[in-house]
Amino acid sequence: MTPPPPTTALPRPSLLLAVSSAALKISSAAASPARGVRWQGVGVGRGRSRAVGRCWAAAVEEAGAQEQDGVLLPQEGEGSEAAGRYDWREEWYPLYLSKEVPDDAALPLTVFDRQLVLYRDAAGVLRCHEDRCPHRLAKLSEGQLVDGKLECLYHGWQFDGEGKCVKIPQLPEGAKIPRNACARNYEVRDSQGVVWVWMSPATPPDAKKLPWFEPYARAGFTDLSTVHELPYDHSILLENLMDPAHVPISHDRTDWTAKREDAQPLAFEVAERTARGFAGHWWRERAPHLRNLLRFEAPCVLTNTLEFVDKDGREQCFSAQFLCRPAGQGKSMLLVRFGSTARSPLLRVLPKWYFHQNACKVFEQDMGFLSSQNEVLLREKVPTKELYLNLRSSDTWVAEYRRWMDRAGHGMPYYFGHSTISPPPVPAVVEQAPAGAAAGISASFPAKGGFGTQHAPNPTSRYFRHVVHCKGCRDSVNRYTALKKAFVVLAAVAAAAAVLAATRQWKAVLLGAAAVLAAASYACGSVVSLITTNFIRTHRRL
Repeated sequence: MTPPPPTTALPRPSLLLAVSSAALKISSAAASPARGVRWQGVGVGRGRSRAVGRCWAAAVEEAGAQEQDGVLLPQEGEGSEAAGRYDWREEWYPLYLSKEVPDDAALPLTVFDRQLVLYRDAAGVLRCHEDRCPHRLAKLSEGQLVDGKLECLYHGWQFDGEGKCVKIPQLPEGAKIPRNACARNYEVRDSQGVVWVWMSPATPPDAKKLPWFEPYARAGFTDLSTVHELPYDHSILLENLMDPAHVPISHDRTDWTAKREDAQPLAFEVAERTARGFAGHWWRERAPHLRNLLRFEAPCVLTNTLEFVDKDGREQCFSAQFLCRPAGQGKSMLLVRFGSTARSPLLRVLPKWYFHQNACKVFEQDMGFLSSQNEVLLREKVPTKELYLNLRSSDTWVAEYRRWMDRAGHGMPYYFGHSTISPPPVPAVVEQAPAGAAAGISASFPAKGGFGTQHAPNPTSRYFRHVVHCKGCRDSVNRYTALKKAFVVLAAVAAAAAVLAATRQWKAVLLGAAAVLAAASYACGSVVSLITTNFIRTHRRL
């Protein structure tokens, strides 16, 4: 990946302002039409366009855009010739944060509709296969690791790191293992703390396409990384992350810097359009000196970078990196990283789980309307220009992204572009076959340390979306749960001792100790609740 060029020297903002401005989970996109399945102008979407034609024209005029395009910028190199051939399989996809991959268990993951299993062999080397045993199609991710080999839980067939079957317990002595008893192997690389998979079984991996993020290679650069499983399509997720206009409204006071009263017009400057994405600067009308560089690169990588010179003359960099893996229809996996060359004092004082739960809160604030947006796109089955009212002063990146989908969508399993669409060939209920629902659920936990009823998979539950994917948060939940129970027992012992105490002084001391221990137990329970419980907006509470 081409590293973003430095911007002009800027006065130093606070870390939280930089994270929020650079995109505390947050930013927007568009490009131009090309090949793919073109919408034929039928259905509900078109009727809606006619019905609101006058309102639509007024919105376009206010946006300063051309009505026939639905909004925004003149596009260069429209058409399939500008896009060239695109194949979604000939790309590197972000699978997981390498530090979160279990050492002693297989990890089930999905790229579009391809089910994969990721694990570490006996030498700690990352391995990836198709999540299907060649014997009777059982999910290999349900199995266990035996001496670094992946064992199918059904009949005990074992596979080495290359996918070759090395043991079949049911074979007679001296019999040879069939040559085709192999699990399809996928190439994986660990780069800058992220595990990437090359999805093409026919084309050799292209190292030039493997993303490289220059800021994360700088001396002293530190980052805070989290994993989130989300119940909507990766294109909806990318749109949301590219949209800085929604931050003051949707995330009002979430990070102490986003405020409703700061909602304002934004300015955008597209600097680059290629067959693999686009890049440019954006800034707020009231703060034109804070110019963020946003870059989208195929298939699903988004970065937002702010560079400046601080008061001491040192170059500083704040970067928000969003790796958005398509995980099937209506599902996505996000690896999010916030990094900087200047370490905030808050990172030294507050535990990491606090920042993780705050990131979860941000995604939960958006989850309801993004899921409903996903449902409308699937139901209407028309291009986004028939549904969206994009404004030049807020939605430039959204339009850029959907137009890029027009150019590259012909090489994807399904897509919704600005002017063209290609809906999923099969509905999600078939892709996630009901007959295999139990297998999917039983293999849905890539992590250790679950407890109680929170083992039940639920894509709207914070525990399922984040905690099972985060070793630090799991350890914190287990630790504070154990402490809570210990404090309850100690409080009960202190209270019982107070009843038996012979003097008033000892009764008072023991009752005071029981109260303190009960308060400590409550505090530990509050921490567990903070890590695992969804955020609910005040106006939506019963």
